[in-house]
Amino acid sequence: MKRQLHLLVIDPQNDFCDLPASHLPVDPAQGRPHAPALPVAGAHADMLRVAQLIDQGGAGLSDISITLDSHHRLDIAHPTFWRRGDGAAVTPFTQIEAGQVRAGEFLPRDPQALARALDYLDALETGERYRLMVWPVHCEIGSWGGDVHADVRAAYNRWEERTLGVVAKLRKGSNPWTEHYSAVQAEVPDAGDPDTQLNLPFIQALARADAVYITGEAGSHCVRATTEHIAQNLDAAARARLVLVTDCMSPVAGFEQQHRDFLAAMQATGLRLAASAQVLEELRANAG
Repeated sequence: MKRQLHLLVIDPQNDFCDLPASHLPVDPAQGRPHAPALPVAGAHADMLRVAQLIDQGGAGLSDISITLDSHHRLDIAHPTFWRRGDGAAVTPFTQIEAGQVRAGEFLPRDPQALARALDYLDALETGERYRLMVWPVHCEIGSWGGDVHADVRAAYNRWEERTLGVVAKLRKGSNPWTEHYSAVQAEVPDAGDPDTQLNLPFIQALARADAVYITGEAGSHCVRATTEHIAQNLDAAARARLVLVTDCMSPVAGFEQQHRDFLAAMQATGLRLAASAQVLEELRANAG
C-alpha cells in the first residue's frame, strides 16, 4: 500500500536565497536587478535540492505544503517601525529590548504605537524564545522578494500538473504587531487575529502522514520555530514521523550554533535527520 508522504517547504522565497545573477531579473521600477533582502548562505543550493526531490521523487509524494513569509512594509520587526532616541534610523540586525524602549534608546516612529510595542516586547521576553530582531524589510506582500524560488515553483507546478494535486500555501506574518517565525503560530499570538493563533488543523493534517519531510529557510529561525511548534503538539509516535532534511536548510549567518542545537534537540525528542539523497530513495520506493 502506498504510504502518505508529505513534503513541507518552509519559506522558500527569493529574499532568503543567495541567488546567482541568472536568477535576478531587472526591477523595472529601479532599472537594476532585484537583490534578495536577507540572503542565507547556501539557500539557493538547498532550493535546487528541494526542486530535485519534487521532480525526481514527486511520484512518491502525496502532499506538498509551502509556507510563505508575508509582511507589510511597516512591521514591528522592520527598520521602518523604529527610530533611535535621537531620531536616527535603526539599522537592520539591531536587537531591541523592552528596557531600552523604556529608557528612550529606541522608540516607535509613531508615538501612538509605544504602549502596544512595549506590551509586545514584554510578552516576547517573558516567553524566553527570542528577543526582537530588526530585520531588513523582507518578503513584503506583493514583492519579488516574497515570491517562491523559481526552480522550486517550477518543480511543484510540474507536480501539480502530473498528479492533479494542489500544493497548499500557508501565509504567515501579515500581522505587523508580532513576529511570526513559525508557520503555525506567531511568537506572541494576537487574541484578535486568528491567523496568529496555533494552526491546529494543519498540524493534525501533518500528523496523518506516514512521514513529513521538513525543508526550507532558515534553519536557525523559521524552520526551527515551525518544527518546534509542530513537535510540541504531537505525541511521540507522530514526532517520529517528522524528518528534517538537513541539506535542504541553512542557518542565518551568525546563528550556526543555534541551528546545530536545534537539530540536536529535535533528534533527541524523536525526530529523524536525513539527507536529501536518502529522502529521494524513500520517495522513489513509494512511487509504485
